[in-house]
Amino acid sequence: MPRRTPYALIAAVTVCAAATAVPAVSAAAMSAVASSTGSTSSSASTLDLGPSGLTETRTVRTIEPGVTVTHIVRGTADPSVRWVVEASIPSTGTSPDPDAPAQSIQDEASAQDYAARLTAAGFPASASRVMQPATADVPASVLGWRVRLDSTYATQSEAAAEVARLKSAGFTTHAWYGGWDGTSTARGPWSVNVVTIDPKLFHGRLGSTFGPTIEARETTSWLAGYTKAKAAVNGGFFVLDPAAGAPGDPAGAGVYGGTLESEPVGTRPVLVLGADAKHTEITRPQWHGDALLPSGDVQLDGLNRVPGLIRNCGGDSGDAPTALPLHDTTCADPNELVLFTPEFGASTPSGAGSEAVVDGQGRVLRTLGQRGTALRPGERSLQGIGDLAPLVAGLHPGQRVRITTALTDGAQPLTRRGASVVNGGPELVQGGAVHITQRQDGMVHPGQPSFAYGWVLQRNPRTFAGVDAQGRTLLVTVDGRQPDQLGLSIPEAAAVARSLGMVDAMNLDGGGSTTMVVDGQLTTHPSDATGERPVGDAIVVR
Repeated sequence: MPRRTPYALIAAVTVCAAATAVPAVSAAAMSAVASSTGSTSSSASTLDLGPSGLTETRTVRTIEPGVTVTHIVRGTADPSVRWVVEASIPSTGTSPDPDAPAQSIQDEASAQDYAARLTAAGFPASASRVMQPATADVPASVLGWRVRLDSTYATQSEAAAEVARLKSAGFTTHAWYGGWDGTSTARGPWSVNVVTIDPKLFHGRLGSTFGPTIEARETTSWLAGYTKAKAAVNGGFFVLDPAAGAPGDPAGAGVYGGTLESEPVGTRPVLVLGADAKHTEITRPQWHGDALLPSGDVQLDGLNRVPGLIRNCGGDSGDAPTALPLHDTTCADPNELVLFTPEFGASTPSGAGSEAVVDGQGRVLRTLGQRGTALRPGERSLQGIGDLAPLVAGLHPGQRVRITTALTDGAQPLTRRGASVVNGGPELVQGGAVHITQRQDGMVHPGQPSFAYGWVLQRNPRTFAGVDAQGRTLLVTVDGRQPDQLGLSIPEAAAVARSLGMVDAMNLDGGGSTTMVVDGQLTTHPSDATGERPVGDAIVVR
């Protein structure tokens, strides 16, 4: 594993060039440090994060012309913050879905009832209201009610011991550090890493990579080494569980070196990167794909993913339970036509259905009664399942198939030469103002308030990216899920992005995926117990 330094940043973006670090802050603060290869200061332009008056230090270094790495430490460990024990609340007859599994958030009556049961069993507990703050598309409201024991604990081990006692008594709970609450007034600390690429000075190449094949996962550190990047950060959402598709497959749009390899999730935002770091933008893409077969024109359902499984949903009206984006959910469709390229892997997905392999001119080379085959360079294949399997099975060698795919911003193609497109969501900043598209991008689960509670409102490791008013690209990672690394809620990530000067910003994959690598060194602190998580793709600066 690469050596860890306190300020190495690699957020699925790799920087391969000799850069001079500049802080991603105000012009005045930047000019004060631009002439040095490394400096430490307390900046007057502080992050909008935590209580006011916190100490904040910034270390800035230039790693290549036009590329700086800024390490920000805000606040200090707060001894007043304690560990708590939070309950999983069973549904009752008053819940919207009485048959739903136990959740962290329930309706008030269910929460009050469970608190009373814990108290009667000798574990004094209370129910408290959890508020959903207003976002761009979700009004401020009561999200639900949670239940926590009245006692707090100085250490994790003490809280874990109480969780064990509760389990023996028949209650399901978990230990939680109070500083991880999105509403906590903890005074830190936060560790924020920022890679800033200035297109006026940058002479390298900015882009994204999935590694040797789409279906395999590699760590950001490995991808940085594979591309000989100066810096890298983890990229977009991806399939993790084989039950949800092919592990490593982007769960959203993916363009690498100008080639489209994965379709978007509905109208979710994407980060568009030019190889020269000019014209970085965040847009909501439009996708279209079809195959003109001898039997007629058929719309493609996807690209380089397991047919029938749509991770994060956002497909079409044939998908269940929804055609809209729904994060961390795998939708299903029994009737699909999916296109594959050799970049997918050593073999296309195997299984029931049919598959036809075509050459670069669209001439059918062979047809298979089952799915799963190796593709040679220049070949592509169509896999059909359900009602679409007979259309593929009916193709014969020598017939012609015209396949077209397009990803645009509504006017211009996003597959221009050297371009990269990375999936993510929700939006965080638009036009210089906080603009969190929580519902539109699938971070509201109807009837399941616990999802928004844990994913949006609580603090987690985060990776996000955007562009500032000077046209500079910013890649940001924030450590979390550790008592000395608090992480950010989604509203906090938006506030930090704006205070770093971003005029447009979006969230990328986070949690255990959050990673930054600079000069071959891991600068973040992975939150997974197993260490750095293999991911689907990364942003690299070369």
